[in-house]
Amino acid sequence: MPRDFSRTERVGDQIQRELADLIRLEVKDPRVGMVTLAGVEVTRDLAHAKVWFTVLGSEQQVADTTEGLQRAAGFLRRELGRRMRLRAVPHLHFQYDDTQERGARLSALIDQAVAEDRAKHPDDDEDRS
Repeated sequence: MPRDFSRTERVGDQIQRELADLIRLEVKDPRVGMVTLAGVEVTRDLAHAKVWFTVLGSEQQVADTTEGLQRAAGFLRRELGRRMRLRAVPHLHFQYDDTQERGARLSALIDQAVAEDRAKHPDDDEDRS
């Protein structure tokens, strides 16, 4: 069992490296700009790969980039087949990764709560010193 897991992980890492190269150099779609691949999850049977990506910009830019990547998925899969030694190349499914965005929002909320708490209890800061 552990060997299967490590193989899917290795294949996912290789797909991520190759896709990053292909997207940067070969994809001509203007909707696909500065994309960062955050990770690739490959199913155990290597039939499907979920490709997590991030892109800076508005919700519309994220939607446009997602659409551009989905349209290029067939081309990218074919190019992966040429570059990698796999019997079958996984179908690519692109997913926007919003974990950094959510983390920044949570961090801002925590900072806001701490600031409000300090404003309500200014004398507590003096006691700690």
